[in-house]
Amino acid sequence: MAPPTDQLHLDVEAISGICGSISIACWVVVFSPQIVENFRRGSAEGLSIQFIVVWLLGDVFNILGALFQGVLPTMLILAIYYTIADVVLLAQVFSYRGFTLRDIPTPPPAPKRKPHSPPTERTVLLPDHPLPPSDWTHLSPAVPLVGAEAPPPPPPSTRLQSAVFNLLAVLMVCLAGVLGWWLSRSYSSASPAPPASDGGEVAMSFWGQIFGYLCAALYLGSRLPQLLLNYRRKSTDGVSMLFFVFACLGNATYVLSILAYEADCAGDEGCDLAGAYWRYILVNMSWIVGSAGTLVLDAAIFAQFFLYNDVEGGEDEDEEESKQKG
Repeated sequence: MAPPTDQLHLDVEAISGICGSISIACWVVVFSPQIVENFRRGSAEGLSIQFIVVWLLGDVFNILGALFQGVLPTMLILAIYYTIADVVLLAQVFSYRGFTLRDIPTPPPAPKRKPHSPPTERTVLLPDHPLPPSDWTHLSPAVPLVGAEAPPPPPPSTRLQSAVFNLLAVLMVCLAGVLGWWLSRSYSSASPAPPASDGGEVAMSFWGQIFGYLCAALYLGSRLPQLLLNYRRKSTDGVSMLFFVFACLGNATYVLSILAYEADCAGDEGCDLAGAYWRYILVNMSWIVGSAGTLVLDAAIFAQFFLYNDVEGGEDEDEEESKQKG
């Protein structure tokens, strides 16, 4: 039977590995729902472009901080993938909206009205705005009026259907993360064991910490443009909820993978395990703050989802009731 310390070490290592694997799985697919939503609508008006730009800058500093600080390989891999995914989403936004940093385009100026003139025989008999050519075809008895109507759009999915779809997607991503961890663990156990570490302390890099805290500040500030855009539009239409669900799950498991760490004092009799652990946490504090802080701001975005969806749902019901009464 293994000693309790070995069991604890295995448990902590497994928790860190599982959380890190789930985090990678979440960040691999995090942008897919929003990209699909933009493609389906043929528009990216619901997404704040400042949100993506600031997030991209944060990911760039994340890479620099991870390189200088020498953090876990998982953290560096995620930082590189974040940057690539940001560039893809930013390219899509620019392709739909043009190269502009404005969230809501300026409406075109209203056409100048012609000065009022006394009615004549022509203005009385002919309207100012003639009917479009498609409407003139209905004047012919050979063209049926009923067949000219466009087919009705498919009914939108209900909230229950959306919730079930989102839940299944999250469960599939979590299972993929656990499966990835299990496969990597099986491969590592079958491979020759790497040389034992010397149990030395984690060195703190000055530039790594600077870039890390710049990354955290940009991550925290990236949500503010999206919150402001949703508030100005009084709507979250065009924004994928699954996009932020994966972002929250990825950040939560990312933080847990960092916290689930057990200091190793092998070969050092005077090593303080608690002190080594807290020094490790201090080295990674900027990444913890950046990921944990965005969870709070994402909670505000979820509140906007429920608040504005309730308002839009009530307006739709009122419109249906008025049509039925009419």
